[in-house]
Amino acid sequence: MSLWEYANPKKFLALSGRILPIAAWGAGLCLVVGLVWGFFFTPDDYKQGSTVKIIYIHVPAALMAINIWFMMLVTSLIWVIRRHHVSALAARAAAPVGAMMTLIALITGAFWGQPMWGTWWAWDPRLTSFLILFLFYLGYIALWSAIENDDTAADLTSILCLVGSVFAALSRWAVNFWNQGLHQGASLSLDKEENVSDVFYFPLLVSIAGFVLLFVALMLLRTRTEIRARRIKALIARETLS
Repeated sequence: MSLWEYANPKKFLALSGRILPIAAWGAGLCLVVGLVWGFFFTPDDYKQGSTVKIIYIHVPAALMAINIWFMMLVTSLIWVIRRHHVSALAARAAAPVGAMMTLIALITGAFWGQPMWGTWWAWDPRLTSFLILFLFYLGYIALWSAIENDDTAADLTSILCLVGSVFAALSRWAVNFWNQGLHQGASLSLDKEENVSDVFYFPLLVSIAGFVLLFVALMLLRTRTEIRARRIKALIARETLS
């Protein structure tokens, strides 16, 4: 069995129809467990107090904001190389979810940063690159909406996605590039010294799993909607011509 078989809209709809309820229920379970565990059953941090609990929303949202853009990049490149319409529609479907994740990360970051830095916003390298990434998300969504021909829109948004990947990468590694930034290092790292304490770490992993499954569910749902919308559009065009 080849992965490319699911570029066929019919096969994609059949597979996604089986995965969607599993992802949706899994997302609900992980989010409830992770957030309740994190907000109600973990102690305050000795330095940041209860403010540290924003980590259970901020970190998963920030991780998803960056990785959703990279997922869009991969599916856009598949469209450019293989011309599989499902991959282009998956990228289009993922964009609003990614934009919302980026916005959540920016807002929760402001609430987390204000008591720590004494300001709601600072032109920190990671914060700035995240804001630019959010603007790229909005531009990507607007470009899809502005161009009537779907294939042309997919081509142009693929180019935009490639350019925006620079800022997605900066959002991920800006702290490493510019040591003078206010933003802390990675909360999750292969280097055990950089990881948060285990008491915060495990509920954070559950929350991240919930955000990942939520994205999968929303992306599949929106991609299925895009496929059906394109079919309806083709039928209307056919009826008009006849």
